[in-house]
Amino acid sequence: MPPTSPETIREEPLQALPPQADLPDGAQKALRVCALVLEARGIPFQVVSGEGAGHLEVPASFHARACRELALYRDENRDWPPLLVSPASVPAPTGYATLSILALLALFHVLVHGGFTSLGLSSANWLAAGAANSALILAGDWWRPLTALTLHADNLHLLGNLLLGAPLVLRLCRELGSGTGWALVLASGALGNLSNCLFQAPSHISIGASTALFGGLGLLAGLALVRGRRARLRDRVLPVAAALGLLALLGTGDGNTDILAHLGGFFWGMILGLPAGMGREQGAPGARFDWLLGGVSAALLGGAWWAALRLA
Repeated sequence: MPPTSPETIREEPLQALPPQADLPDGAQKALRVCALVLEARGIPFQVVSGEGAGHLEVPASFHARACRELALYRDENRDWPPLLVSPASVPAPTGYATLSILALLALFHVLVHGGFTSLGLSSANWLAAGAANSALILAGDWWRPLTALTLHADNLHLLGNLLLGAPLVLRLCRELGSGTGWALVLASGALGNLSNCLFQAPSHISIGASTALFGGLGLLAGLALVRGRRARLRDRVLPVAAALGLLALLGTGDGNTDILAHLGGFFWGMILGLPAGMGREQGAPGARFDWLLGGVSAALLGGAWWAALRLA
């Protein structure tokens, strides 16, 4: 690489720069990186061939500045690229688990809208028992923020959530494991429904898994914030901005769209995603904990429906 100022190189005595041992692997690559840094800072230099990849020399008057610039570059890039958690430390996600859960959600919808009639339970009974009714939640029906996530008004409502939810949850489970991913989606959706009732009229009623899906978006945004904490501000903000853009695109449809519930799901997802991301960087707790968390979440949802049908 040619020097940036040949006149200065010729006029002043040259001093060799110390080797940059902690720059990228490979002497030749480290030399190229140093040369690019000096060129970007307008510091004249020349490459001197010799043993190995050679070394850089700069005019004596630029030596101290060149050393400072290279040291600054090393400090700014010491943890870049960021270390990723070893794939072996994250419980292996199973797409079958996610697809099975979504299939069960679809089957439950079919049963609610006709399959349980032989048991004397119409769809109206299920909706009355499990919908997120603001007044009843505030009165103590703790199960409703959970059960409402499994109810859908019609086939189109269900289909939209399945098509949007499948890739989102699959991505999340690849990050955290199937049990942990689904547990956090359920938690963010339930918290979104719970906080929503604080801002709605007592007569407000909502159903659907979309609040949990926006919780999944918030979880991904929280994970991205943690993963990019050493990066520039722009790199930390972009994932959140992208998630908010999708929130605006999907969350402001027709008059039946519960925007506050979606915002609540996204907010709680991001809050839960921060500690989840921090824990992931320290190393996932393992498959046993992942499956335990998934099992507890399934039991909690089953218990919520048991309470709904028994107490509502």
